[in-house]
Amino acid sequence: MSSEQKQVNYLMPFLTMVFLFFIVGFLTTANGQFQGPLKAAFLQGTGDLKNTFATLITFSWFLAYPLTGGIGSSWVTKYGYKGTLIRALLVMIVGLGIFFLSSWFTVQFPDSNVHIASATVPSGYFIFLLGSFVVGSAATILQVVINPYLTACEVKGTQAVQRLNIGGSSNSIGTTVAPYFVTGVVFGGLAMSDVKVSQLMIPFVSLMVIIAIVTFILTKLSLPDIHGTKASVGEKLEKSIWSFSHLTLGVIAIFFYVGVEVCIGANINLFALSLGGSFAEKAALMATLYWGGMLVGRLVSSSLSNISPNVQLAVTTVLAAIFASAAVLLNNPWLLVIIGLFHSVMWGAIFTLSVAKLGKYTSVASGVFMIGVVGGAILPLFQGMLADAIDWRWTWLIVIAGELFMLYYALIGYKPKQVEE
Repeated sequence: MSSEQKQVNYLMPFLTMVFLFFIVGFLTTANGQFQGPLKAAFLQGTGDLKNTFATLITFSWFLAYPLTGGIGSSWVTKYGYKGTLIRALLVMIVGLGIFFLSSWFTVQFPDSNVHIASATVPSGYFIFLLGSFVVGSAATILQVVINPYLTACEVKGTQAVQRLNIGGSSNSIGTTVAPYFVTGVVFGGLAMSDVKVSQLMIPFVSLMVIIAIVTFILTKLSLPDIHGTKASVGEKLEKSIWSFSHLTLGVIAIFFYVGVEVCIGANINLFALSLGGSFAEKAALMATLYWGGMLVGRLVSSSLSNISPNVQLAVTTVLAAIFASAAVLLNNPWLLVIIGLFHSVMWGAIFTLSVAKLGKYTSVASGVFMIGVVGGAILPLFQGMLADAIDWRWTWLIVIAGELFMLYYALIGYKPKQVEE
């Protein structure tokens, strides 16, 4: 770090990034929570395809990560970190506006439908999918800034992975609060089956106002760029970003991490329901405790200032693989719940290791890194298809395979064979 950079106090910028991480987590989970109301409000005529159409909401969100991460990187080069954050939040407001438009359109034109096979789907639903992609794009670009900024902004008494875990804790708080906000505040405890399309409009306008206020405040804050983490405008990077093997393997590792994280979070309830009995009765609780375990784990890991990220990743992947194997052997979903504690540190550890010693390639690497997040769309879908073909019990071998690859990365794959001088 340069002497000029050492003189910059990054505490307030650090806290700003932590808050923005909360926004990303909150809106990611809130987006998923709207699946229930949308199934009731939009998808009454889809028959046996109702679940398929509902899961497209999550798919369209995660699809934004591989498609727009590169845009975020180019914006960082052109507009800097603060300029990119402001533009990402403006994109988010547009996406929330599209959400509003989807509800308004459905109310104003109730007979406008699209017929697909045996399903009749309101046209407004497809407008909502577009909104999901746009808001997902905004969240992607925000993370293209937040992750490298937290890694590089020196705050006394912390290391890079620790700062990312503090940001991750804030993200987890957002994911924990969002379900209660959607069901309790937005819909006032109303049963999801009773939600009307017209009731979706005001929440979206409210979120637009909140994000607009956050954007305005951000314009007034000091958020200095961090020298040596991005290319200058017009500067041509000599090397391919893929020539850094520890980054390439890190993208694969994050593909498996996000994939297995969402596999458990999204499908553990289906596994429990398939077993029936007491497992089925506690299905919803299992998913809640799993995500809660991630929050607890991140809060704990935020205090780990002396344990290197590769050691953290190695220990947690071994423990996660052991509990996943036990869950398969004993056919017990409760053992999967515990894995939330271990998954909590993996994002921060993998990202920190992936961008180590990349210098001016860091911001580009952050955009490339987001490609791996598509694992959150692909692996849970593949697991569901596999469950239809065989049995839920054996589909958790996917999680074990993912943990083993991340263990390889923690032991061998993270070592840079080429660095930016």
